[in-house]
Amino acid sequence: MAAQSQFELFKSRNFMPLFLTMFLGAFNDNFFKSAMVIIVTYRLADTAGVDARIIVTAAAGIFILPFVLFSAIAGQMADKYERSMLVRKVKIAEIAVMAGAAAGFYTGSIAILMAVLFLMGAQSAMFGPLKYSILPQHLATGELIGANALIETGTFLAILLGTIFGGVFVLGEWGLFTVSALVVGIAAAGWVSSWFIPPTRVTRPFLEFRFNIFKETWKLVANVWPRRDIFLSILAISWFYFVGGLFLSQFPTYAKIVIGADEMVATLFLGVFSVGIGAGSLACNALLKGEVSGRYVPWAALGMAAASVSLYFVSVRDSIPDAEPLMNVMQFLAVPLNAAVLACLLAISFFGGLYIVPLYAIIQCRSAEDELAGVTACCNIMDSCFMVASSLAAAFMLKAGFSIPQIFLVTAALTVAASFVIRKTVRAELSRKGAAK
Repeated sequence: MAAQSQFELFKSRNFMPLFLTMFLGAFNDNFFKSAMVIIVTYRLADTAGVDARIIVTAAAGIFILPFVLFSAIAGQMADKYERSMLVRKVKIAEIAVMAGAAAGFYTGSIAILMAVLFLMGAQSAMFGPLKYSILPQHLATGELIGANALIETGTFLAILLGTIFGGVFVLGEWGLFTVSALVVGIAAAGWVSSWFIPPTRVTRPFLEFRFNIFKETWKLVANVWPRRDIFLSILAISWFYFVGGLFLSQFPTYAKIVIGADEMVATLFLGVFSVGIGAGSLACNALLKGEVSGRYVPWAALGMAAASVSLYFVSVRDSIPDAEPLMNVMQFLAVPLNAAVLACLLAISFFGGLYIVPLYAIIQCRSAEDELAGVTACCNIMDSCFMVASSLAAAFMLKAGFSIPQIFLVTAALTVAASFVIRKTVRAELSRKGAAK
């Protein structure tokens, strides 16, 4: 598929309904999470007599945990049953879960909201293998780079918009009612769009379903491990989530402590990061012209590392006095050095988009049709583990006295090391292609 025609996919029933279902789901996840964090921090925590920081920190882990617990089951289901039907069932479950969210907002119950967050993570974990395993069944190989680029762009745009609107709406007049109605309505819209996803082939109809979560999770990873090209691609994807998770989690404190800016500047950082991911993802198709290849992945990793090093140098500043008021967005933009901060964040995320898109296309092309859902489930498990590791690594470094810019510098060094491992994998891939010719 020619690079300039990737937007033609939006006219295709083989792509557009799946994209819209994915976008609405990602938007709803982040819309709810943002609204929940704001309402717990500013209202419910004090009323319940709990520390808002502990609740917010626990919330991140509660959302990730289902990806580790249920991804293996999700992979089995995606292999055993027709996938478009499963998507519709997942979306029905989302409507029920969001009805629970409305009850949590109405009653002001932190326990209900946290339970809803766990169930949201569970239904998202079930959707992941479906989303990525449907694409190669409905699209040609030459369309996969463009399709994955649009999926990644849509995902980060949904994260950005959901985060912004969730925080804005919940504190407005009739905020809880508005948010409650919207989360249920958006889930219902996702269910409607899922009905337009064309049916898929059932890949393993006679698969014996197994419910032992821990055994099946270990077996899933063990089955993918011998496929070095696929497994290393999964590790490379997980490294992206390690780096991305680290940056996204540090934006609020980086804006406040290092830059001396308010929470809207932290939101600006998220916006720039999302735009960069989208731009890099879309540029990937222009570079590869539809070819599924990882040739630019190690260079993109080096680009992320170089931009991270640059961010460190433009972040080295004098300490900000506690009494000094925080800058708003306009005041932040008026400082010339801060333009370099935004440029570095844009570069990191742009190279991140170039980095991640070919890796997803590679595992889709290299995996047999009846094993792709399991491979995607394995990828979800590894991503979740790396995101947890990212949080633990950041906490450890902060406890050890590292500044946030120094954490970015350490991440850059580790990404350089990762790029050399990826480069070996790409060389082996190109050698195989040459031998095949």
